[in-house]
Amino acid sequence: MTTLLALAVLQSQNISAYVQPAFHDATFTAKIVSKNQNELKKINDDFGAGYRVETSTVRIEEPFKVRVDANIEDTQVTYIVNGTKRHFKIPRLRINKAEDLSTKPGNRQTVFDFGIITPSLFESFMDAKFVRMDRATGDVVFDVTYKSVFNDKTRFRIWIDPAKRYITKREWYHRKGRMVATFYYDQPETTNGVTAPTRLTVKNGDDVVAGVTRYDGIKINAGIPDDVFGV
Repeated sequence: MTTLLALAVLQSQNISAYVQPAFHDATFTAKIVSKNQNELKKINDDFGAGYRVETSTVRIEEPFKVRVDANIEDTQVTYIVNGTKRHFKIPRLRINKAEDLSTKPGNRQTVFDFGIITPSLFESFMDAKFVRMDRATGDVVFDVTYKSVFNDKTRFRIWIDPAKRYITKREWYHRKGRMVATFYYDQPETTNGVTAPTRLTVKNGDDVVAGVTRYDGIKINAGIPDDVFGV
C-alpha cells in the first residue's frame, strides 16, 4: 500500500477531527491585492460591493461574532454580526440598520468565510458529510450544508489540510446546484496553536480570478473586549 493510500485509511471521516477548538478570536487587516469588478459581479452584486473597500480592520470571536471597520472616502463604516443579529452603521450618513438573520444562514458571516473551522459551526448551524481523501493534495474533502431547520439548500464543498486543520479550498454551490464561486486559502500562519490562512483568492463560476485579498498582522487569541461586537 502506498503512503498516500495508507494516510487515506488513517484519516478520520468525522469533521470534528479537523476543527480548531483552540481558536477563540482573531484580529487582522484585510487588504485587497487585486480585483476585477466585472468578474466579481458574476458572483453577485453584494459580493462585488465588498471589494470596493480597499482596507478594513476585521475582528472575529467565537462563537459567531464578526466585526469589520473601514473608511470609504473618509466615511467610517461598521459592519457587525453577532449570532443571528447583523448591524450596519454609517454615522456620517445617519445610517444605523439592524437585521435579524435567524432564517437567513447565508447572510451570517462566520470564521468559515475566512478558512477557519471551529466546533461551534457544527453544533447547531452546519452539517458536514465526508466525501473523500483527495489523492492529489492529501486534503480531506467534505460537503457542508446548513442544518435542515434553515430550509436552505446551499452547499459548500471544502478541502481541509488534515495536519494544519484549515480550509485550503471551498466551492460554493447555489441552492439549485449551480457553482457560484471557488475560494482558495493559502499562506497559512500558526499562532498560539491555531492555523489561519493569510491570503484568499476567489474565482467566479467561469473559473476566472475575480479578487485576491491579503490578511496582514493577524493576531490570534489576543483577546477582544465584548462590547466590540455590541449590536
